[in-house]
Amino acid sequence: MKEHGFNPGDLKGHGFSRAVRGYGNWGTLASGVHRLTARPPTMTSFRLLLLVLALMGNLAHAASYQYIRIGNNEDVQTKTTAGIAMLGGGSDLDEAFRWLCEKGKGGDFLVLRATGDDDYNSYVNGLCKLNSVATLIIPTREAAQEPGVADIIRKAEVVFISGGDQANYIRGWMGTPVEDAINADIVAGKPIGGTSAGLAVLGQYIYSAQGDAPDDADLASNQVLTNPYFTRVTLRRDFLKIDLLRNILTDTHFAKRDRMGRSLTFLARLMSDGWSPGPREIAIDEKSAILLERNGKARVIGSGKGSYFLSVRRGPEVCRDNTPLTFRDITVYRAPSGSEFNLKEWKGKGGTSYSLSVLAGQIHSTQANSEVY
Repeated sequence: MKEHGFNPGDLKGHGFSRAVRGYGNWGTLASGVHRLTARPPTMTSFRLLLLVLALMGNLAHAASYQYIRIGNNEDVQTKTTAGIAMLGGGSDLDEAFRWLCEKGKGGDFLVLRATGDDDYNSYVNGLCKLNSVATLIIPTREAAQEPGVADIIRKAEVVFISGGDQANYIRGWMGTPVEDAINADIVAGKPIGGTSAGLAVLGQYIYSAQGDAPDDADLASNQVLTNPYFTRVTLRRDFLKIDLLRNILTDTHFAKRDRMGRSLTFLARLMSDGWSPGPREIAIDEKSAILLERNGKARVIGSGKGSYFLSVRRGPEVCRDNTPLTFRDITVYRAPSGSEFNLKEWKGKGGTSYSLSVLAGQIHSTQANSEVY
């Protein structure tokens, strides 16, 4: 059964822990989810169990997060190595998760979500030898304020932000102890990763999707190239404080969902709105990932089209409401699987460089056949 933020260990000071253990065998004693294998109870233990279950129900109703953990119940502390696994979405890449596990040195691996379930627990546990793997589901701003949530995040050796809807992360976690705890882990040199929406919030600049209605289709390139101030273009900044990703926008599912046009528009908006005189972007395709070391050197992996590193030479000529965008000379470095890129030098190896310009809402490329990707 799933309980929201409840831990049987919390009952120790109230005389309940022994009663619970006496009634059955807790499969994995961790906050959030517990498995109970029953054996015939005595009348006394049965009454105590009813009392415990009533208390659990009250706690589950009062609390609002879920913490599902497998492995060792006791936390460990390991000497981690910083690194950032940036996954473009689609199929998960075993290599990226193993890389994060190695950086975490066998510690506690934590998956953060706003919705969904604990599917990552068994997946990661099957790939790596870890002290524990856990999923922490934080669906609301109220849940993000609960003291136990930040404490769970701070104790993890690896933090991975799952896919979903980045609007939930910005709306529910930004400006809360959750944001503070993730940033504390980053400062402490712990590895971090994200896929899809989780990748979208890693950079300093974020397309937050907060203007989208629940039933809206993805924001399309043609919608914003013709109107850079379309109401669904919602940009945010400074959720996470990752030095290597400062002045960088991150985007996902890139070539697969034809997101180049909207990315160019986002960069134009960052300049036009005065946020940056020269923003950059890391855009990653589905089934592709970047493994970024703390020295700024990145390796591209996966079976997708790889990664795209965008930089601008000058500001947009035309970037205003209800008017097609004109924005020239954006440099693109396409890095396929197996290639490398140095973020500090903004130079790659094993990829291809080309330029894009947007003229009255239409993208033009220096590649053969004017290929955008």
